[in-house]
Amino acid sequence: MFSYYLQLGLRSLRRNPMLTALMVMAIGFGVAASMTTYSVFRATARDPIPQKSSVLFNTQLDAFGPENIEKGEPAGALTYKDATALFRAHKAKRQTIIYPVSVSVIPDDPARLPSREAAYAAGSDFFPMFDVPFIQGGGWTTDDDEKHASVAVITKSTNDKLFNGAASVGRQINLDGRLFRITGVIEDWAPQPLFFDVWNTGGFDEGASVYIPFTRAVDLQMSTNGNNNCVAEPAEGWANYLQSECIWLSLWSELPTKADVDAYRDYVAGYAAEQQRAGRFRWAPNVRVRDVVDWLDAEHVVPPESQVSLVVSLGFLVICLVNTVGLLLAKFMRRAPEIGVRRALGASRRDIYAQFLIEAGTIGVAGGILGLLLTGLGVLGVGLVFPEEIARLATLDPVLILLTLVVAIVASVVAAFYPTWRAAQVQPAWQLKSN
Repeated sequence: MFSYYLQLGLRSLRRNPMLTALMVMAIGFGVAASMTTYSVFRATARDPIPQKSSVLFNTQLDAFGPENIEKGEPAGALTYKDATALFRAHKAKRQTIIYPVSVSVIPDDPARLPSREAAYAAGSDFFPMFDVPFIQGGGWTTDDDEKHASVAVITKSTNDKLFNGAASVGRQINLDGRLFRITGVIEDWAPQPLFFDVWNTGGFDEGASVYIPFTRAVDLQMSTNGNNNCVAEPAEGWANYLQSECIWLSLWSELPTKADVDAYRDYVAGYAAEQQRAGRFRWAPNVRVRDVVDWLDAEHVVPPESQVSLVVSLGFLVICLVNTVGLLLAKFMRRAPEIGVRRALGASRRDIYAQFLIEAGTIGVAGGILGLLLTGLGVLGVGLVFPEEIARLATLDPVLILLTLVVAIVASVVAAFYPTWRAAQVQPAWQLKSN
């Protein structure tokens, strides 16, 4: 029966090519607009580490005072004093301090030029906490952290450039004229959004090529390659900078249970209260301990323009569907005599529903194919509206392809419900009498 109704639907579509083309275009353009903007929204709003996002927490602590912050929200980074004090307390299963640096990678071959690469200074827990994918070796150890060892983890692309993809664990890499022993090689890893460094990158960045211990970076007086906010200019010298009220470090903790989260949050609040009693802070403790999803939401990582454009495009899809309803109503009601004859010959209203909804579904398939082509063009043109680091995340993958086709078919069938209901109400006797 389905194939019979499908044949009837295709035959009907061919009888009114202009009307059919208008409906296909309405569905295609509406679906393409919504799917293009959805591809951007999906890329920016995704959970970057779904397997652990509920147990990874960022720490915020107000070191500036209420007069220097917006809406009572602590800044997104910590001072060196606060980050290291909280880290040394070891109140979490794992913890790492992170900040971005820039290093000059000097090849062993003197004929090759050095290259400036993005890097992160972090703790040894960084790699197991964030499930960093290793292809050779592993991260450095806690002992390496404590000894301020000159060790490094590099990415696959860096390993390919320096060692032609060969095994490099145990070999040395020259960073800014200093030798670091390679402990591991990872995939070219940069989860999007780059949740652990939102404060510096805004959430979207290509990631780093090299990772070195935080303790060693501090020893080498490597300044941050990211944001550095100070209430007052610190006195000259690295030691004075470390003791200043400048915020530039991120502190992340792994807290597996709610009890761990509550205990850690209480400890951070207690630490801030101690600083108040000591006279360092003149305001009440103001702290936040947020998991990955809450942290991204608090930092407004999803661009407002992607949210607005998604709402506008869905509105455009609704307008297209309303137009499709009108076109289908006109098309179906012109066939009232045909419907009357079918009803007089024994066809039930259920049969009429099946016939016309299947016909609408064929329009949806055609609209979906057109929408798919237009979505592909839209994804290619996302860079004209959004920044490059966001535009490159919008892709036409199999999930989006399937979703585009499904939305087109479902939308056309939904649009056909009212016209089909009207068609099913046709009285056979009236149509036969008028003919």
